Amino acid sequence: MDFAEVVRRRRMIRSYDEARPVPADALDGVLAAALRAPSAGFTQGISLMVLSSATERETFWRVAAETDSTWLRGMRTAPVLVAVWTSEEAYLDRYAEPDKGWTDRDAARWSAPYWFVDGGMASMAALLSAVDHHLGACFFGIPTARIAAVREAFGVPPKQLSVGVISLGYPAPAPAIGSPTRRPRKAQSELIHRGSW
Repeated sequence: MDFAEVVRRRRMIRSYDEARPVPADALDGVLAAALRAPSAGFTQGISLMVLSSATERETFWRVAAETDSTWLRGMRTAPVLVAVWTSEEAYLDRYAEPDKGWTDRDAARWSAPYWFVDGGMASMAALLSAVDHHLGACFFGIPTARIAAVREAFGVPPKQLSVGVISLGYPAPAPAIGSPTRRPRKAQSELIHRGSW
């Protein structure tokens, strides 16, 4: 599939065909794409936790979900969940190395927390790769009050910061739902500023 078509087809899928598992080669392709995303200072501080067994997924939903809803029932049908984690410490350590020279490790030096920026880039690369592999995917966040429980359930080190989770699988035949069904896409002229604001 050509790149423009991948971008055009990318949607957040919220319901999956439970009878169709994600092929191992497609999952590996999505994970590899995520790890090929840009990395500030080539820190490579993004980690992916893959939950593909029924037991792993049920444990995740039990500790991560605050409520039950139609949206959540659809998301629970995903055969694979990929939790995206990042390490602020890894970036601060990397930028304190001689070729970067910020020996004080002060996070205030960063115009944006690139540990999260890189996590977003890795997530987008995974979402686009999912489309290229004819899969559906959705990025969502773990509720803040539940991150510690997810860490504990899966042995995630305390210094790892949650970026979000990508559900992955073949889309179920279902009507489109979500914000894009209720809000029009803004015109490029509203969002692209050439030469000045």
